[in-house]
Amino acid sequence: MNISITLPDPIAAQISNQWADLPRRTLEALVADACREKVISNPQAQQILGLGSRLELDAFLKKSGVYLEYSDEDLNQDIQTLDQLLGP
Repeated sequence: MNISITLPDPIAAQISNQWADLPRRTLEALVADACREKVISNPQAQQILGLGSRLELDAFLKKSGVYLEYSDEDLNQDIQTLDQLLGP
């Protein structure tokens, strides 16, 4: 799917002066918001952006302010799992 947006020429020029690759920047903003709102999965985001590894995706998400949801319950479950793995 191709998506286009229309901007007034002076504003488009101003934005383009600050952001060299406006189409890429727009795509990244769309993907970041879609991840934040759980519209797409992380593997889908990685595919859309053409990132080679999960670490690259994690760096992109962090830079974009999209953080892993990690609750107290998640932490307690991880502690229990670690205790089981390490034993007494």
